[in-house]
Amino acid sequence: MSNKTTVITFLLAGFSSCSYCQKTIFSLFLIVYVFTVLENLAILVLVLQDPKLWKPMYIFIGNLSFLEVWYISTTLPNLLANIITGNEEISYVGCVTQLFIFTFLGAAECYLLATMAYDRYVAICNPLRYTIVMQDKYVICLLIISWLAGLFTPIIPICFLTQLDFCGPNQIDHYFCDASPLLKLACGNIKVKEIVDLAVSVFVLITSMLVICSSYFCITWTVLKMPSSKGRYKAFSTCTSHLAVVCVYYGSMSFAYIRVTSASVSANKIVSVLYSVVTPMLNPIIYTLRNKDVRQALQKIFEKPKGSKLGL
Repeated sequence: MSNKTTVITFLLAGFSSCSYCQKTIFSLFLIVYVFTVLENLAILVLVLQDPKLWKPMYIFIGNLSFLEVWYISTTLPNLLANIITGNEEISYVGCVTQLFIFTFLGAAECYLLATMAYDRYVAICNPLRYTIVMQDKYVICLLIISWLAGLFTPIIPICFLTQLDFCGPNQIDHYFCDASPLLKLACGNIKVKEIVDLAVSVFVLITSMLVICSSYFCITWTVLKMPSSKGRYKAFSTCTSHLAVVCVYYGSMSFAYIRVTSASVSANKIVSVLYSVVTPMLNPIIYTLRNKDVRQALQKIFEKPKGSKLGL
């Protein structure tokens, strides 16, 4: 008979290697979490309540903000609770569930960013047909496809993961249940699971990046043919916010999920913070600062209505 035991609880190491700076880490991540949730909810409410923002581009931005709230909420609240209580435990079911949701939202964001690139392509390369192509029903269809594609992404990897045995040790050297550090605790041969994870990651990144690169190739070609330098600047300026988000998000995701075997644990933690914490925080800032319509909508909320008096 085998002495193999089944692990039913994992320990998330988090940033325990820096024992003297736990209070600083807690305070920093708490501020980032609260700020990120509030700013993304503000963008979402702004898009919902202002009729001038009921356009495809802003509907996509609203969906992105909605996604970012759940994305950062999948990992940070658990990390904050672990730091303040000192309890690093997470159940096997909870760990697998967290990994499923995190992968689902990460993949959905990739496809949502690809959809936003396609929207910019239609707006710049086919402006006269934009209202016809990007009708409400078509926009809804694109959003449903993006969310469903993200939802189906983790199904196969999670199925393979649940077939593995975990017989100890049970400490995950990460601040959330990510695939790579979790696999290091599995007993037996994990090669097939690693190949499946790599194949799924590459598929998501390649398919979404193909849409993004194709869209921006056509956009660049169209813009360069414009006779007016002012027109070229205006066209490019509508894409800079999206490009900035894409570069940060895809760069860190590619490092984490394609070069994961050659990267150190510390490097993976830092990169994970970049795409799972920093990117959700920066997205609303980038889109707000670079977008005239969003800035004007924000100003309307804070401006005092004309003719109103304090009654003094």
